[in-house]
Amino acid sequence: VQILLKLWRNGFSLDDGELRSYSDPINAQFLESVKRGEIPVELQRLVHGGQVNLDMEDHQEQEYVKPRLRFKAFSGEGQKLGSLTPEIVSTPSSPEEEEKSILNAPVLIDDSMPATKIQIRLADGSRLIQRFNQTHRIKDIRDFIIQSRPAFAASEFVLVTTFPNRELTDESLTLREADILNTVILQQLK
Repeated sequence: VQILLKLWRNGFSLDDGELRSYSDPINAQFLESVKRGEIPVELQRLVHGGQVNLDMEDHQEQEYVKPRLRFKAFSGEGQKLGSLTPEIVSTPSSPEEEEKSILNAPVLIDDSMPATKIQIRLADGSRLIQRFNQTHRIKDIRDFIIQSRPAFAASEFVLVTTFPNRELTDESLTLREADILNTVILQQLK
């Protein structure tokens, strides 16, 4: 996993994520690990024993400025009103965007078992599309989000289905058991 650590006058950020204060004990512990040449525990959990490439940029002469989110026009598809169970069909904004989300945080797929695609709408407005086996668990979706967007590793969030909204609290359920095959899942920060 490739991660960019930017040091600012008033804190640091990971991969254009939110500013993390130097005074927060968890953040101080994170930076101490980096200074010792170790991979911080937060990042170790993120990659599950995989390899982390941590790049750093020094911006300590500047105040942190939140990166602007790029505007993207609506590129989804609509649904007919009145259908009993609408099939959610989603298309990525571009083939590159789908490929990028799949390459960022690979999920091991067993091609001999049934698979499904899940679209995840993140709290920051972006979205990820990933293929999972139907036997993957909701916890695997959470792990995929954290692997794809390390900034969310320190955030508390819940996963929610679209209409009818239902919070996915039992993360041990398989995707089939949770009845979320080929659907859209929303990430909501607590």
